[in-house]
Amino acid sequence: MDYTTVLEKIDESLLDINKIDSLKRHRVIKMAAALLQQGELVAFPTETVYGLGADAGSGEAVARIFQVKGRPQDNPLIVHIAGKKQLADITVNNLSATAEKLIERFWPGPLTLIMEKSPLIAAETTAGLASVAVRMPSHPVALALIEESGLPLAAPSANRSGAPSPTLAGHVLDDLKGRIPLIVGGGPCSIGVESTVLDVRGNQPLILRPGGISREEIEEVLGYHISSAGAISKDSNKKPASPGMKYRHYSPETPVYLKKLSADTMAAELAKYQGEAVAFLITDETACGLTAVAEELLEDKVFMTMGSRYTPERYASQVFAVLRKLDRLGLTRIIAEEIPERGLGAAVMNRLQKASLKE
Repeated sequence: MDYTTVLEKIDESLLDINKIDSLKRHRVIKMAAALLQQGELVAFPTETVYGLGADAGSGEAVARIFQVKGRPQDNPLIVHIAGKKQLADITVNNLSATAEKLIERFWPGPLTLIMEKSPLIAAETTAGLASVAVRMPSHPVALALIEESGLPLAAPSANRSGAPSPTLAGHVLDDLKGRIPLIVGGGPCSIGVESTVLDVRGNQPLILRPGGISREEIEEVLGYHISSAGAISKDSNKKPASPGMKYRHYSPETPVYLKKLSADTMAAELAKYQGEAVAFLITDETACGLTAVAEELLEDKVFMTMGSRYTPERYASQVFAVLRKLDRLGLTRIIAEEIPERGLGAAVMNRLQKASLKE
């Protein structure tokens, strides 16, 4: 079905987690909630990226998410809720002490937990798995929409499958114009990378995807080390329990390459691509070396300074938007600087590794 996609923006003054009740009465939220109740898809902001929402209990509605995105059918979706009552409805078995601790500390926020699902969640939402991935977003528009609709919302990123995730409403329009009826604009996403996914079903929690909550933060709450699951080959018949485990993601059309860069090595690196239109995503520390580079080596090059390698929050918040911007410049390649996989740096590196090619 073709749509005339409408982008409706919520006034910035209402983007406050203390104004949920006012937001629920907002014309755009009521319009979006009604569409979701009718089985339609609606894009909306979260603190991580924009999501493409559907009623998680409707197999027909959820199937349309896969169709609109071009998403592989065995790639499960995350269900977004607005309160613990909804959590009790869509999961079975009591919460473990581990889950309770993490919910108390990190919800609402960018942490997704893998639990056993109830029959209220459609099999299409979980790719036929007995588990369900659940999180409570902290963006006020997302919370207001979930509450007003009365539905748990299955919501992957609101983009074409495999493309960089959308962190602005305009990114969603670029990818999904004509494919969905409504995009709710709620400003730029503050974190900029997807949620951390943690499997809490066993005795030892397992990170399935790094994201907006770091390993270090989780370990501080739990008081012990936690491990990460390995990736699954795209040719494997095994179904991933979380998005981001099996397929290539986050990739612009322009090839992306990851490199170890520094202020001392930039001149040699630039010499490799003399006369070639190349973009570099570099840290503040590496950018310092550009002042000593010969002018002819800087020709046809684009430099995007992504913040300090030791405080990766800025890199995370803008990486997808920068990849989308660079993709419109007709470049031959994008070279992204590797950063330490500590804190949010682990999520940044995970996304760049998924987006990149190897030379």
